[in-house]
Amino acid sequence: MNAAVTLTQGQLPEFLLHVAVSRPVFVWGPPGIGKSSLVQAFAAEVGLPCVSLLGSQLAPEDLIGVPQIENGCSVFRPPRQIARTEPYCLFLDELNACSHEVMKAFYSLVHERRIAEYVMPAGSVVIGAGNRSQDSAIVKPMPSALLNRMVHVHLRVSHREWLEWAGLNQIHPWVLEYIQTRPDHLWSQPPKHEEPFSTPRSWHMLSDALREYGEDVSEDQVEVLAFGCLTPHHAGQFKAFVKQNNSGYRLTAILRGEMRWPDKPEDRDVLYFLAQSLRGRLVKELPPEKGRLTATTQDLAIRGKGLITDLAGISMELAQMVVSEGDGGALPGWFVVELIRDLPRLAAKRDG
Repeated sequence: MNAAVTLTQGQLPEFLLHVAVSRPVFVWGPPGIGKSSLVQAFAAEVGLPCVSLLGSQLAPEDLIGVPQIENGCSVFRPPRQIARTEPYCLFLDELNACSHEVMKAFYSLVHERRIAEYVMPAGSVVIGAGNRSQDSAIVKPMPSALLNRMVHVHLRVSHREWLEWAGLNQIHPWVLEYIQTRPDHLWSQPPKHEEPFSTPRSWHMLSDALREYGEDVSEDQVEVLAFGCLTPHHAGQFKAFVKQNNSGYRLTAILRGEMRWPDKPEDRDVLYFLAQSLRGRLVKELPPEKGRLTATTQDLAIRGKGLITDLAGISMELAQMVVSEGDGGALPGWFVVELIRDLPRLAAKRDG
């Protein structure tokens, strides 16, 4: 399922506070962006215990219970974790991964907050969540009758909100600094084949592993951890970032003219990461129209043109990579035109 309107992780709690108290809500989003933890945090914030059911592991009797004979009649008794006497938050995780028989069992629970003769206490809320079919996840088409019983909201990743959260939750400094430099690497589309891919969850896993290794973690160990958690391209870039940290190279220092591009063959991966970082900085900070330049961004443009020229003297391939359009967007047209115009003069100045 796709949507033109989405919410960030930071916007979801307010939405749930206003909507989930009166109508069931279904949260759509790709794997690893925090759907489950956000719902659990919301329940804690409003003072409700959270009962989580994993749709992919449920059978119908896990909801409606098994029949018992009372006064000659069969009575269905829901499980104790559902049949509570105090208000609670029922979280139906991976709801669209369960069988159609289980989905049918959810009809009355979602719409009327009732299972057989059991009625959820007043003040209870029902929230579902699930991945989308395009996420290469185990999902099934949701029956229209169930789909129409919930208010649907789509979640997207916000690197700014994640960084704010990460700064308060002991995320490893390398991970924090890397995502600050390459926010476009926080999340990647799940691949069509079996390999790790980058999500807020996988970056959190990498952070935990790095903290367990401590300060003595080697570059080889960083490589194993990164490729075990992240999209392969991101893992290679993270490895180069750590190597750059250890070698002392900094893009900020290179932009200030305090350092030069690393040009040794063994530092090729570091050079690649720094070139990617320069490209990301230029795309992020340079305005689309030259007339909107400030003193700061004008200085960045001047320094950027000089650095791309210097980079071309080391590797034309990497210089072309900086200028060409990539996943993070394109450089402003006016900047590219000026770069082409000024390139002979800058090259002569460098060689002189």
